[in-house]
Amino acid sequence: MTIDSIEDLREHLQWAIQVELATIPTYLYSMYSIEDAHGVPYGLVRSVAVEEMLHAALVANVLTAVGGRPRFYDESVVPSYPMALPHHEPEIVLQLEECTTDVVERVFVEIEKPKSAEALPQDDGYATIEQFYLAIEEAIERPGGPARFDPESATRQLADPRYYAPVEYDAEDSGGLFPVVDVDSACEAIDIIIDQGEGFRPDHMYADPAHEEMTHYYKFKRLVDGTYDLGATRPVVTNPDPASFPPSLRPVADLFDASYSYLFVLMDAIYSPLDQATRDGLVWSLYGVMAQVLRPLARYLTRQPLGDGTGKHAGPPFGFYRFDPEGDPRDELRALSTAVGERHDELDGIDKVIRSLEALPEA
Repeated sequence: MTIDSIEDLREHLQWAIQVELATIPTYLYSMYSIEDAHGVPYGLVRSVAVEEMLHAALVANVLTAVGGRPRFYDESVVPSYPMALPHHEPEIVLQLEECTTDVVERVFVEIEKPKSAEALPQDDGYATIEQFYLAIEEAIERPGGPARFDPESATRQLADPRYYAPVEYDAEDSGGLFPVVDVDSACEAIDIIIDQGEGFRPDHMYADPAHEEMTHYYKFKRLVDGTYDLGATRPVVTNPDPASFPPSLRPVADLFDASYSYLFVLMDAIYSPLDQATRDGLVWSLYGVMAQVLRPLARYLTRQPLGDGTGKHAGPPFGFYRFDPEGDPRDELRALSTAVGERHDELDGIDKVIRSLEALPEA
């Protein structure tokens, strides 16, 4: 089976965005359950999650370049757990779980597993993500194939190199953001995704030619083989349901979900025609929400016992929040953050961050 039309290519690129989005909360939830936020295991999982965010942006750049419009804030796109990794066979079930070596080996290593040497590109029912991306790359570079590039698309992409910087355990050499404008740049974007996740070919241990960054697969293998001990973890509940939280914690969970969903609202806006200053403002808002809102909310929740006799703690739900389509989402975020700040002194600084968010452009 091959990708033969521009419609097929755009559909598969949207699928790829959803594959990347599905992995991010899975990794982050486990990361947030690690007690030591300054240790190597926390840093390794964080480095993978950050690159998955980069991959979603690179795929969206490719989709935009071939005349598509990436979709983010859409209940059919935002992941919901438990769920199967989209279009993967055999099924890999993704959940929000406490970080254990079993979870890392059973789920994370399987997600990032490199293909076997003889495995062919596979555009659906893929056994490895690498095979899926190779099928997309084959369609893009095939002479006379479906790829058609929009020369004006670069102005609608998340492409400024300033918007991405590698974190600890990632190397600048392994790839970053850039505009996709033709076959070569589209294939470069796909190769970065493959190399960082499954390995710089033919050596699958490293993500870059200089061997400064391990692939996602080998970072996770190092957590499984005991090279790095996970250490203490917080006993977070699997696939948290805010309805089961103590009443005092439900507003915190609601604010987390609304802030998480607002990232997708921002991404939809970023991939629209914008002037540079407006895009800059939206991108800094995106990073502000991730670092100064979601992270403290998540870490706070993972410290809170549910008090139901199980010994389990709460956790960030990563749920879809439905904003009023007629209103400004920031108004809802402000109301939620005010309520949280009034009841949870440790979180009262979040309200200031939310009130500083840039206005969304007019639709």
